[in-house]
Amino acid sequence: MAKVYMVYITFPSRKEAKRIAKILLDKHLAACCNIFPIESMYWWKGKIENSNEFVLIAKTLRKKLKQLKDVVKENHPYTVPYIGVIEAEANEEYFNWMKEVLK
Repeated sequence: MAKVYMVYITFPSRKEAKRIAKILLDKHLAACCNIFPIESMYWWKGKIENSNEFVLIAKTLRKKLKQLKDVVKENHPYTVPYIGVIEAEANEEYFNWMKEVLK
């Protein structure tokens, strides 16, 4: 199994998640992006908020992580975006495909 990275990012709308996914794909910083709706509860400005958001999971390689995070920070609509990195193992076929796509 090969190491890959799933970058978990939350967004206020599907439109914003798709916009950032397109940027990451166009720049070959992500090989694949998944977007799905979630309900979030969190502290903001002294009170607990509850909102509907969208998660973007961008699948990438270690060598692309810093640039991917920088691009997300530059383009994200939130003042404090969450950009979490999850290390995972992928099957060799998928890993080889990612290496080819992210050249």
